[in-house]
Amino acid sequence: QVQLVESGGGLVQAGDSLRLSCTASGRTFSSYAMGWFRQAPGKEREFVAAISWSGRSTYYADSMEGRFTISIDNAKNTVYLQMNSLKPEDTAVYYCAAHYAPWGVAVTTTSQKYWGQGTQVTVSS
Repeated sequence: QVQLVESGGGLVQAGDSLRLSCTASGRTFSSYAMGWFRQAPGKEREFVAAISWSGRSTYYADSMEGRFTISIDNAKNTVYLQMNSLKPEDTAVYYCAAHYAPWGVAVTTTSQKYWGQGTQVTVSS
C-alpha cells in the first residue's frame, strides 16, 4: 500500500521560512515524479513544484519560483519543499503527490496517482 506522509507545516509570520517533508513508502518509486500542491480555503488545488525521482528535473509555479525549492533524498524516499519569504497568501493545506513519469514530469492535479493527507501552513501578517 502506497503512503505519502507529509510533515513540517505550522504557523509562521510573514517573511519566515518552513521546510515541508514528504516520505513515500509502499513501492519502488524510481520511475515516479513527486510534487507539491496546495489548496487554500474556497480555492482549487494548485500546483506548487515538482521533481523527477532522479532530482535532475524540477518545475515550479511561476509565483513560487525563487522563493520555494524542491529537492529529493532518494535514500530516504523523501521529497522536501523549502519555503522562504513566506507571505499570508501562501496560507493553505500543502499536499504531496506522486505519479508514474517515465516520459516526463506532469504538473496537473489530474495526473497525480497518489496523494498525502496534507499539512497546514498558516502565514500571519
